[in-house]
Amino acid sequence: MNAFVITGPVGETLTVNVNGDWALRQDLPSLDPIKGAIFRSPDIRRINLVGSDIRTWDTALLAFIMLIHSLCREHDTQFDTSELPVGVRTLLDLALAAPGRTGATTKTAPSFVSRLGSVIIGDVRVLKGSVTFLGDSIIAFARLLRGRARCRATDLFLIIQECGAQALPIVSVISLLVGMIFAFVGAVQLRQFGADIYDANLVAVAMAREMAAVMTGIVLAGRTGAAFAAQIGAMQGNEEIDALSTLGISPMEFLVLPRMLALILMTPLLCVYSNAVGIFGGFLVGVNTLNVTPMSYLLQTQQAVTLGDFSIGIVKGSVFGALIAVTGCFCGIASGRSAAAVGAATTSAVVFGILAIIVTDAIFAVLLDIIGL
Repeated sequence: MNAFVITGPVGETLTVNVNGDWALRQDLPSLDPIKGAIFRSPDIRRINLVGSDIRTWDTALLAFIMLIHSLCREHDTQFDTSELPVGVRTLLDLALAAPGRTGATTKTAPSFVSRLGSVIIGDVRVLKGSVTFLGDSIIAFARLLRGRARCRATDLFLIIQECGAQALPIVSVISLLVGMIFAFVGAVQLRQFGADIYDANLVAVAMAREMAAVMTGIVLAGRTGAAFAAQIGAMQGNEEIDALSTLGISPMEFLVLPRMLALILMTPLLCVYSNAVGIFGGFLVGVNTLNVTPMSYLLQTQQAVTLGDFSIGIVKGSVFGALIAVTGCFCGIASGRSAAAVGAATTSAVVFGILAIIVTDAIFAVLLDIIGL
């Protein structure tokens, strides 16, 4: 049973004899007798704890002693535990060694100006990091042209296979469906004017100038850009990038450069393939739903599309490939070292990649209109 006996006071000392069995399953005794003794004898300056009659104890005894200690602090009274068991004194010293909380602090919500400043500072840091990353990429390309870049050809060929040949199935499906959708949309409108044959113009020009490059870029942003961010982010978490830097190997040259080269080389080829598949999808719809013969559709396609149209799409594809590689690798390099940070970096790579593609395509449209192409 949790119990104690008060002796005294003798002079300025009040003795509290703790005895019996102390266990958490029992309620702690009240401190009212000790408080009453202090109130009746204002001259008490010391409380002496004695534990010679304690049989068993657990943390309940420590909790009770800590309550007496708090009471002593309130009344500016000394606290003597020298006559307690050694184990109790050891645990008590550990408990008293930890700094106590002087008072609970109430968190106040940051003001609008503080939140706005935090957002601006974060955006400036991201912008600074992206500019630095872009500059390091240009330096890495310059070292490659001079033959001084430290990257492996085997890594380049492996990444080319991953972002090129292995992307053909999804690019085929997307391009075929986009071509068929354009053909169906054009057929509904052109049939009203008896201009069925011009459905070939719509599909061919749209695929060659815009849709092949844009859809291929979006597919690669979701597939390859996310993979780049996840791979490099995982390396960041495993401290592999730090290990490369320690060995004197530039992560930009060893990790980023092969990925950028692979996408810059393969995206235009995928755009050419996407053109062919998209035009074939429009051909299937045009021949089967419109009053157009296969030969007429092919001849009209040949007359509608020029080499300049294909060139515009290929140039866009190269630029989109570079943007996807830069955003994916940058998000991976800037990733934190936790699994959640790698996931966030992967998501950011997809979002920023698609956003960069759409914005760049809009800039291309304005520039081509200005120069008359």
